[in-house]
Amino acid sequence: MKSANITPLILTWNEEPNLRRCLERLHWARDIVIIDSGSTDATAQIAAEYPNARLITRPFDDHTSQWNFGIDAVRTPWVLALDADYGLGDGWVQELAALPEVPDCDAFFASFRYLIQGKPLRSCLYPPRAVLFRQDRCRYRQDGHTQLLHISGKTGVLNSKIDHDDRKPLSHWLASQDKYARLEAEKLLTLASADLSLQDRIRRTMILAPMIVFAYTLLVRGAILDGWHGWYYTFQRTLAELLLSLRLVEKRFS
Repeated sequence: MKSANITPLILTWNEEPNLRRCLERLHWARDIVIIDSGSTDATAQIAAEYPNARLITRPFDDHTSQWNFGIDAVRTPWVLALDADYGLGDGWVQELAALPEVPDCDAFFASFRYLIQGKPLRSCLYPPRAVLFRQDRCRYRQDGHTQLLHISGKTGVLNSKIDHDDRKPLSHWLASQDKYARLEAEKLLTLASADLSLQDRIRRTMILAPMIVFAYTLLVRGAILDGWHGWYYTFQRTLAELLLSLRLVEKRFS
């Protein structure tokens, strides 16, 4: 697949700690679309350093609308949707070039390598995501605290991994997780149990999920072998589940 047929799409809001690392790995792209929510840091100045980057400011309402607005701004047949704390790992350029010009897929999923302050972990809980997709066939839909890409056709899997390396302060992460927890709690309490996955049914117990995530991340996924970086990641994932449990208990009180 020709690189000229692919446009990276990035959402930003105060991504000064991350954006430059993301853009450095997109030198092959003729056009990069950045949808910014009105950053007050150096995000816009960093984007301006890259002649292939096109920053569009749009007031934030929700992530689903922001992503779909960005898709409409893409002028190529394919979109490569990236968060600002993503970085394409080794082999991406070669794998994209090897894809057929008319692949029998509407979207491709990629897996992730999780990094804590630049140190890669041996494993993570971050699921594969559909990151490369046809511009005219795929749109995002809201699903709890996140958004899912609606894909009507076939999908494929890419071998090359994406680095997830968020360098923003812990305070930013905490604020984001609490916002996600409120949205996820609303989803878990709205849907019937039969419509929830096993993971979400465990979360709705409000007690089991934090304990399971702590043990699973630390021992089963081997975070304990990554030293303090692994403990940090384990504490993050456990705290995210605790915040969700607190929001669910809060709603039960009301």
